[in-house]
Amino acid sequence: MISLRGVTLTYPNGVRALDDVDLEVAKGSFVFLVGHSGTGKSTLLKLLYREMRPTSGEVTVDNIRVDRLRRSKVPALRRNIGVVFQDFKLLSHKTVWENVAFALQVTGANTKDVKRQVPRSLDLVGLSHKSRMLPSELSGGEQQRAAIARALVNNPKILLCDEPTGNLDPSNTTEIMELLQRINLKGTTVLVATHNAAVVDRMRRRVVRLEDGRVLHDDERGYYFRGLGQTQVLSG
Repeated sequence: MISLRGVTLTYPNGVRALDDVDLEVAKGSFVFLVGHSGTGKSTLLKLLYREMRPTSGEVTVDNIRVDRLRRSKVPALRRNIGVVFQDFKLLSHKTVWENVAFALQVTGANTKDVKRQVPRSLDLVGLSHKSRMLPSELSGGEQQRAAIARALVNNPKILLCDEPTGNLDPSNTTEIMELLQRINLKGTTVLVATHNAAVVDRMRRRVVRLEDGRVLHDDERGYYFRGLGQTQVLSG
């Protein structure tokens, strides 16, 4: 489903964000990307949905060589990839329903598809009863649920989450991670970049640790700190 081979990304200022990264992610997997700020987690995710291109190496997503993809083909790629961010990125002047619908409308979906898929997506995240509210009327956890509904409305094969619980309290964090697990059980491949060691240690999924742009550890059922099983939340 996802493959990075010999991937290096060096910024114009000479900083190397990723350094000869090899990574394989099978269809239906749930993977945590962990490490301190600046280790390359967000950069790796951006390569997958073609926000950035590597300096060298191969990036393949769903049998598509993303690093070679023409810009005109990027929208089609992104229809199969949902992205969730730490700061929600909801449109403040649109209702929850309109925010989710917008993700379909920008791809040219017809009205019939919008009316069918938006309620399904909102029901999945438990927000059907708040579909007419504005983001400002929701709690932080509800705003993240709305953002996840928007990311899922195109029925993507892959869901990429960049610090999805970074702005949430422990209770909402637990709810969001349980939601991501349910989404994964439906067959969606899920990658989560996070600093939250408590979440990683509790869920015991595959853990890929990045350090200085390299894959330091890759454990099938790992802890945030390899072999320690200690629970703490890192800031940054």
